[in-house]
Amino acid sequence: MIMNIILMGYRGCGKTAVGRIVAEKLKRPFFDTDALIQARSGKTIREIVADGGWEAFRTLERSAVEELAGRKGCVIALGGGAVLDQQNVKELKRNGFFLWLTADGATIAGRLRNDGVSNEQRPSLSGTDSDAEIDLLLREREPVYRLVADRVIDTTGRSVDEVASEIMTE
Repeated sequence: MIMNIILMGYRGCGKTAVGRIVAEKLKRPFFDTDALIQARSGKTIREIVADGGWEAFRTLERSAVEELAGRKGCVIALGGGAVLDQQNVKELKRNGFFLWLTADGATIAGRLRNDGVSNEQRPSLSGTDSDAEIDLLLREREPVYRLVADRVIDTTGRSVDEVASEIMTE
């Protein structure tokens, strides 16, 4: 059985960019759960949350994860909070290998500042300023990410090509 490669981690750690390259080089389908949710709903994540709160988004996310978990041989980039839902993890673990892409807070903040789309489409998770939110959520999520991860890859100071190459050589 060909397992799915599941990329998880905080916003700005390279899940989508790296995932696209890995999928292309391995000739596998690529899915980004956030993009799938937005395409199906016709709304940005910011709009989904504004209309129905984070629970509305998480419900759509659970549905997308459940569908993708049934596939084989895919590369899947998860939204940063997807693994906080134990059902998502359970579904994906049956046929998935989890790679936790990490980066330090300063690197993430810089990447998010340079990615206007991310900030435009995604609302704050904590209601605090961006740098404080990054530090807060990294501390909160790290134990969960660590528990779920089959492997950890630090993307700090590395290009997406370097990270993708490391994934494919293991």
